[in-house]
Amino acid sequence: MIFTNHYTWATMNKAILWAFVTAVAMKLFLFDLVIADGSSMEPAIRPGNVLVVSRLAYGFRLPWARSYLWRWSAPGIGDVLVFYTPEGQRVVKRCAGFAGMGEFIALGDNSLQSYDSRSYGPVDTDNIIGKVLGVK
Repeated sequence: MIFTNHYTWATMNKAILWAFVTAVAMKLFLFDLVIADGSSMEPAIRPGNVLVVSRLAYGFRLPWARSYLWRWSAPGIGDVLVFYTPEGQRVVKRCAGFAGMGEFIALGDNSLQSYDSRSYGPVDTDNIIGKVLGVK
C-alpha cells in the first residue's frame, strides 16, 4: 500500500491565511490583549501585566466606530475597564459609579498615582473598549 501526502503548498497556504484572518478578526471584534503600563491600578494590576479584554462585554462595535452598534449591557460598579479618556488616551480603570445617562466615573485603585475621573470628569460609555476578564 502506498500513502501519498494530500497536503500541498496551496492547502497549507490556505490554512495559514485562514488562521491569520481568524486571529485578526478575534482581536478586532472579540478579545484583545493589553500590556499594563503605569501604577494607577496597583496592587490589582501591575506594570507589565497582560490583560485579557472582552470587546463584547457590553455590546458590539466596529473597531473604527465612535459608538456601539448594539449595546446589551452596561458596566457594573467594580468592573475593570479599558477605555479612551476624553482626551483620547487608552487607559485601564475601575468603574466606580455613574454620573448620568451613558456616563461613568472611572477611578484607579492607586489613588495617589491615578489620572482618572477626578481629573477629566465622567467618561462616556461609548468610549469603552472592553472589560478586563483576566490578568496574567
